[in-house]
Amino acid sequence: MTHELKDITIIGAGPTGLYALFYAGLRGMSAQVIDALPESGGQLAALYPEKLIFDVAGFPRILAKDLVTGLSDQAAQFGNPLHLNRTVTGLDEVDGHFVVRTTDGDFPTKSVVIAGGIGAFTPRKLPQTVSHPWYGRGIDDVVLDPARYTNKRVLIVGGGDSAFDWAQQLRPRALHVTLIHRSDRFRAHQATVDDVLAAAARGDRTEVLTFHELHDILSLDGEQLNGAVIRATKEKTTRAIDVDVILPMLGFVSDIGALAEWGLNVEKDEIQVTSQMETGREGVYAAGDITTYPGKLKLISVGFGEAATAVNQAVHWIYPEKKVSPGHSSNLAIFGQTAE
Repeated sequence: MTHELKDITIIGAGPTGLYALFYAGLRGMSAQVIDALPESGGQLAALYPEKLIFDVAGFPRILAKDLVTGLSDQAAQFGNPLHLNRTVTGLDEVDGHFVVRTTDGDFPTKSVVIAGGIGAFTPRKLPQTVSHPWYGRGIDDVVLDPARYTNKRVLIVGGGDSAFDWAQQLRPRALHVTLIHRSDRFRAHQATVDDVLAAAARGDRTEVLTFHELHDILSLDGEQLNGAVIRATKEKTTRAIDVDVILPMLGFVSDIGALAEWGLNVEKDEIQVTSQMETGREGVYAAGDITTYPGKLKLISVGFGEAATAVNQAVHWIYPEKKVSPGHSSNLAIFGQTAE
């Protein structure tokens, strides 16, 4: 199936992609989003729907799923479609425009904005093979419903943002939270680390063990996980702890797939862009976590700004007579406003 020609096709329906879809509508462009996942929101919807986000402008705190809902509603104002459950397989140039090839149809477009986050992603598995049969049976690599951990003894493995965020956010619910990490160097936001370490120091249902790793899984009946053996890597000793659930928070394995073959400036699964979000191929722009440049910050708020830049540049590239900047939204006729 071949769809109708659009001005801008956005690859990725995460927060950056949804904002790009809104901004394309703001500029009066026909646009569409393509995403491989069955719902919009990217990682926020697929992995962290109940996670609180604190650094989006205008919201002291907001649940990831609520941010996705707001972004979806904002983009929906202009009636531009989302095509979900479609994996992008290629990009061709036909009759003076692009054609985005997918597993379910072709999408002609005058320009492309790549907002694919980290690409196709899967949570990184625990390296201990003894853990693998317990996934979905006591080991959860995605937290979809924090209420499931009420009065549970939770073991979190990892030292990044996800590990410390869940150690902090599950503390009010869980019976006890133990966080283990292979070193004493953490990759999480310092304020969250300080909060979790302070809770551990005062004995507030929290324990943090550095230079520790998972060694074995314990079960009384072979069906229900009820303990874990952890290993102190320096002392090379082991001990058993009571555990009801294990949360491995070890990051993700990502793959940008077909994008790597599109003639873009790609290095280590990231697209190198200019300050205009140019990718090295005319008419193709990128924004969000998939991009890199000197000083790059991988934040949702930064992705919003990059999306606006990418869309504005795409508009000017398609229609050179149009300005790069649309002006302030408070003066745009598309919202029923006037310049007065």
